[in-house]
Amino acid sequence: MEVIKKWPFFLKLACTLISIICLFYIAVIGKSILTPLILGFLISLLLVPLCNFFERYLFLPRVVASIITTLLFATFILGILYVIVLQLADISNEWPTFQKQIVDSFYSIQKWIHKNFGINSRAQLDYLTNNIKSTIETSTLVIEKVLSTVTSVAIFTIFTFLYVVFLLIYRRHLVKFLYYTFDRKSHHQVYDIVGSIQKVVKQYLIGLFLQMLIVSILSFIAFSMLGLKYSFVLAILTGVLNIIPYVGIVISLIISLIITFATMSASKLFFVLIAFIIIHAIDGNIIMPKIVGSKVKINSLIVVIGLVIGEMTWGIMGMFLCIPILALMKIVFDNVRELKPWGYLLGDDDTTEIDTDLKLFLYEKRLTTKKVKTKKKPKEEDI
Repeated sequence: MEVIKKWPFFLKLACTLISIICLFYIAVIGKSILTPLILGFLISLLLVPLCNFFERYLFLPRVVASIITTLLFATFILGILYVIVLQLADISNEWPTFQKQIVDSFYSIQKWIHKNFGINSRAQLDYLTNNIKSTIETSTLVIEKVLSTVTSVAIFTIFTFLYVVFLLIYRRHLVKFLYYTFDRKSHHQVYDIVGSIQKVVKQYLIGLFLQMLIVSILSFIAFSMLGLKYSFVLAILTGVLNIIPYVGIVISLIISLIITFATMSASKLFFVLIAFIIIHAIDGNIIMPKIVGSKVKINSLIVVIGLVIGEMTWGIMGMFLCIPILALMKIVFDNVRELKPWGYLLGDDDTTEIDTDLKLFLYEKRLTTKKVKTKKKPKEEDI
């Protein structure tokens, strides 16, 4: 490490840039392996206390305790999805009204086209008929894409839960590996890092829950003010889907627009769109950086940059995982002396051990500047 400190700046910069490029390359080519592995790692950290409870107090073998813990978590997630599906099933009762609304809107559009462009109903129907074949071909491609996406999500989910089970089973084995990797003097530091990582993951998940709750409340207030039917269900759906960055809010917007169109006048669609834009702006600029970012002590600028880089690298899952990854990086940086400046860059805390030296330096700099100004000779016109 002392040898590295003596390297010239350009050599350090070159090594840093090469390391970043290599990490990005590995992240891109290893997407299918790394994304379920990292997600499984985060979930397993959350489930460690429950697994320890089964082992210590119910005297279950570690393998059995790990499997039961994972199944309970999967059941909890499926239960939430089941409740949402039941609520959406109630909304499906509005289908007859929705059909009538579509027919009425279709005839209104026909009359408007005939009045403004002079195209009669027969010509409009011929135009629609000529485009049916191309629409069917396009829909076939869409169906294939949907089936491919569903298959990918199913495989991703299966591998994620498999990783959760095995990480819970071999968690002590992995911790011992870390202890064997470092010398005895660093064992206390390794213990602190492992404990901090588990704590930060819990805080991040709490932040996600608070984000979901606040977005649901804001959505319910907005939908109630607009007088939307099923405002409570739509608000819960918006909050849950909002966990998926950007895409989730779009899906909830489409569902809300469809239900609004089926149950109310078409003029309400514009106000629903405006409400979603405002909610998304508040979430992206205040809730996400301040609440979720503050739980992991990452500053807002790094959070936004991380979201962009995560989307470029791993898509939607990258946006979901970027914040906990940044938080884990900060923990490691803060506990390694040579990497502390990078931890300070990621963090949101302005207090550090270099603050005293920096303040003293700036104070001496100001004193020097004042002395130079006082010693400056006066101009001739001032004499």
